[in-house]
Amino acid sequence: MATAQRTPGHRTPAELAWSGGTPDPRLPQSKRSQTYGRSGNPAKSGSTNRPAPAQRRATARDWISGARLRTLPLAIAPVVAGTGAGIVAIPDGPWHPLRAVLALIVALALQIGVNYANDYSDGVRGTDEHRVGPARLTGSGLAKPRAVLAAALASFGVAALAGLALVVLTQQWWLLAVGAVAIVAAWFYTGGRHPYGYYGLGELFVFVFFGVVATAGSAYVQALTVNLEAWVTGAGLGLIACAVLMANNLRDIGPDRAAGKRTLAVLVGKAFGRVLFAVFLLVPFLAVGFLALFYPAAWLVFFALLAALPAVLIVSTARTSRELIIALQLASATSLLYGVGLGLAFAL
Repeated sequence: MATAQRTPGHRTPAELAWSGGTPDPRLPQSKRSQTYGRSGNPAKSGSTNRPAPAQRRATARDWISGARLRTLPLAIAPVVAGTGAGIVAIPDGPWHPLRAVLALIVALALQIGVNYANDYSDGVRGTDEHRVGPARLTGSGLAKPRAVLAAALASFGVAALAGLALVVLTQQWWLLAVGAVAIVAAWFYTGGRHPYGYYGLGELFVFVFFGVVATAGSAYVQALTVNLEAWVTGAGLGLIACAVLMANNLRDIGPDRAAGKRTLAVLVGKAFGRVLFAVFLLVPFLAVGFLALFYPAAWLVFFALLAALPAVLIVSTARTSRELIIALQLASATSLLYGVGLGLAFAL
């Protein structure tokens, strides 16, 4: 079968997106606008090159894909680690498995809710018009924006109900405020008129809520106190979550710049973003060395480097979006190995 020949210097839109470059000015205007629009919001820019209406409606598989399962280890890891740290902090009494399950439901529902909320907000804002990664439900036209919004709100509702059950069980009513702040922060990551994820603050959000708060909160509902193990592990998991987000944003650096989405990767550039990814992913292992002085089984967590080091190598040399997706998956696996490993080291 004959294959099309590429002309010298020609790059595909996906390659242009990763490089952050712009289309060849020698191309006709119609061709250039297919790669980049003038604004992330077609309603303001007058752009008419939004994705064509989908020929089919979203299937169950599409909705599962929209939940972005590859990010769920970021929700599981801090709950397991925090529960293990909480067990250490319980002087004599038994641990509370029901509280651990409820904390896991809160974390998973918040993660899925954030993913659907991002899908909805980026889609209606027009940001996904330039997307080169996996198709989104809203931006691709597979699902109506209202349906995606409903999925996000339903997920947040599940998180709220599980959180309320935790509050009733622990009688720590001030935790309601923590849960409310977490849901508000999840929505305004890409939602609202001035989403902070568009101003380089996404990494701060995931560090605080998917690292420190999730781990410390899981420890607190067990022991009604937060020990050093929970704080240190939470900080480590927060940094790994930042690495996952950085890999995602490095993949989208060109499209995000074109759409006016100033992620941290866009602000610092591709070269320094690669350095930050390595720092975010590897510094947490310094905490493992510290904790292993008191919990010998924690040394086994260094096996998570078998996923972390290849991820760093891939990001440092990546030229395609597919390579960065692989790095993102490896970073997520690192988070799971890190959190579960330390949680078991504490509890056992």
